[in-house]
Amino acid sequence: MKRVLVANRGEIACRIIRACHEEGLDAVAVFSEADRASPHVQAADFAIEIGPALSRDSYLSVPRLLSAAAESGADAVHPGYGFLSERAHFAEAVEAAGLIWVGPPPAAIRAMGEKTEARRRMEAAGVPVVPGTLDPLTDAAEAAAVALRVGYPVMLKAAAGGGGKGMRRVDDATGLPAAFRGAASEAQSAFGDDAVYLEKFLERPRHVEVQVMADGHGNVVHVGERECSVQRRHQKLIEESPSPVVDPELRARMGEAAVQAARSVGYRSAGTVEFLLAPDGAFYFLEMNTRLQVEHPVTELVYGVDLVREQLRVAAGAPLAISADLEPRGHAIECRITAEDPLGGFLPATGRLTYLRLPSGPGVRWDGGVDAGTEVGPHYDPLLAKLIVWAETREGAIRRMRRALDELLIVGLPTSQAFHRRVMDDPVFRSGAYDISYFEQVGLALLDAPPDEATLRHAALAAALAEHEWRQAAVALAAPGTGPSGSAWLRAARQQGLR
Repeated sequence: MKRVLVANRGEIACRIIRACHEEGLDAVAVFSEADRASPHVQAADFAIEIGPALSRDSYLSVPRLLSAAAESGADAVHPGYGFLSERAHFAEAVEAAGLIWVGPPPAAIRAMGEKTEARRRMEAAGVPVVPGTLDPLTDAAEAAAVALRVGYPVMLKAAAGGGGKGMRRVDDATGLPAAFRGAASEAQSAFGDDAVYLEKFLERPRHVEVQVMADGHGNVVHVGERECSVQRRHQKLIEESPSPVVDPELRARMGEAAVQAARSVGYRSAGTVEFLLAPDGAFYFLEMNTRLQVEHPVTELVYGVDLVREQLRVAAGAPLAISADLEPRGHAIECRITAEDPLGGFLPATGRLTYLRLPSGPGVRWDGGVDAGTEVGPHYDPLLAKLIVWAETREGAIRRMRRALDELLIVGLPTSQAFHRRVMDDPVFRSGAYDISYFEQVGLALLDAPPDEATLRHAALAAALAEHEWRQAAVALAAPGTGPSGSAWLRAARQQGLR
């Protein structure tokens, strides 16, 4: 393996390109018309345009991606996350083209991608699953019968989906028929499959996931857990490792269940097994993400590993370099910096990022996919970057994240930064005693609070920068001789007798 095509964009493309370079591999970027000037294009050794801004005509186009691989001479493809990363047909197409797929076997992707199939396999492997159906429901009447058996409240979920699409909570029998129709309709729209299954709704669990890594030689290890309970509409906002409530004994049990889950489908590469952790300490399989996770950096910082480089090595046929007896060291927190307005209902924001000042210092990591001047459009996920910190203790990590968020300055469009800053100050979050209801129970109230001093200071800086840019533009327009033949550079050259 010498040259890797990165079938993605944004911060994860930049992350993979860095790992390729550290492994001594060439990296090939692909880009849509909208991403021509993006940082990942500039970071790669080669870059190939693959189509217009619409994802279906560029980043989701298997023929165009394979054509780019052939044109660039790539011998491997890394899908990153999102887009085609969990599509078995893409992995199969890559391998059929004679290329190395940097990811799990297509059969494992397919087995874990269909949620009811995954539940059946997990139950057979002895991994605890939430009570409910192991097969898609035939109709609302069957759903009602199962709900009566497991007890309300229940969750209806899309069998082919994820990311919160096709999900409905149902608290009693009267609301079930409409919820079933709604879930099936949304599942059909999002995934092209209206199959729906039912699970018992667990009251106020935590969302805890376990990182696994496997090679082609039969080795499977887990690399600890991540706490992912701060989420809005099933989309994660903040992650940390280790979880504030997972002790070594529980970590070992959850890790063993995750390893067993991976083994049961013949897994290879990086993957994540997600669990719901109930208040009584019981945990249940939720799903497996057969790819690299957005939040993988917190695991890397706490366990001292490089998961992307490990993916590349495993894909090249090497055995795992990660030990099975790693212990967590310190604490890491990640905040997802998105182009969304938290004070305006988290509506997506678009515009030109006119100024960017990055935080730095001990224990601070910035995984970004934007620069000053980047145009943020409506075509892709609003994730701009990830701010990650590490410290020796959880309290130290919270303080460090708060400091880093104060240093970060983004001008040109609203971002989630203000929300993250308020969470770091919140007593409930700082205590660690939170669950997946945190955003609804606490987060919404945080957004109603008046702006803090740091937010006001950032607003003042942004206004000053905007005023400065306006004045500079006004001076340039008003100055004589600033056209192509009369620029200051050209006048200076003439004075020196160079023209």
